[in-house]
Amino acid sequence: MDRFEAMRTLVAAIDGGSLSAASRALGIPLATVSRRVSDLEARLGTRLVVRTSRRLIPTEEGAPFIATARRILEDLGEAERAASGEYRAPRGELLVTAPIMFGKLHVAPIVHDFLAIYPDVTVRLVLSDAVVDLVENHVDVAVRIGNLPDSSLIARRVGQVRWVVCASPDYLARHAAPEKPSDLSGHACIAFEGLQTYRQWPFGIGGNAASIAIRPRFSINTADGVIDGAIKGLGVARIMSYQASVGVSEGRLVPILESDSPAPIPVHLVHSAQALQPLKLRAFMDFMIPRIERVLTRIDQVFDRRRAEGRVG
Repeated sequence: MDRFEAMRTLVAAIDGGSLSAASRALGIPLATVSRRVSDLEARLGTRLVVRTSRRLIPTEEGAPFIATARRILEDLGEAERAASGEYRAPRGELLVTAPIMFGKLHVAPIVHDFLAIYPDVTVRLVLSDAVVDLVENHVDVAVRIGNLPDSSLIARRVGQVRWVVCASPDYLARHAAPEKPSDLSGHACIAFEGLQTYRQWPFGIGGNAASIAIRPRFSINTADGVIDGAIKGLGVARIMSYQASVGVSEGRLVPILESDSPAPIPVHLVHSAQALQPLKLRAFMDFMIPRIERVLTRIDQVFDRRRAEGRVG
């Protein structure tokens, strides 16, 4: 029995929640997964996992063994990466996550440029609006929009975004622009929602903060759909500044109620703390940080120029 392979299989089963998940993750037959776990238990003379109706969980004896096995595998991985030269030259795979639309519009183009300069690095870019656990999913870098909880992760702030309420010039020609958030009760609105409804829009900061109920004329569960509806004049939309900036700069969307906006939202690049940081990660961070900072600065400037020109909604 190859103990390293058996430990790797056991950890994959725990992470995936089942033997079949480990089979898919490792690309090996389910029978092989089951045999490796059984052989490991036979060698140790104890049961390491139990199968419930929902997932695979460690036994009391198995939990400390699995934690130790995970550390051993991580140390082995570090040794292999060092021996392969990953710490001497940027090479290997990076797993990067980002929110869907922000990643599509602003992260993916920077990744394309990075790959052109570093031919020995590959990038797996996963776009998801869910918060992905970096450690559990072995993510190298995550783009996070929002305030971060306290954690052991390393975070670098690269800028900010804000919520923007806007409508098309055509809609505002047909309907007087709202002068205060409560005026939205008399307007058709576009809601970003799926099976669960979300019909409260927050405004203001601190003591002036309030949530306003809206009446959607149109609802859709993608930001692209909200933007398209607003541009076509279906109603008033509430979207992020990075989503609205192109439409605003081209004159197809007009920001309104800007003086009642809630506080800006920080944007961070986040990664796990490592005693020895792979050169591929350092190269990626050094490449990404100044470029994403410039992107977010340009987005802010779109709205700053509009306010400076006196066109405040």
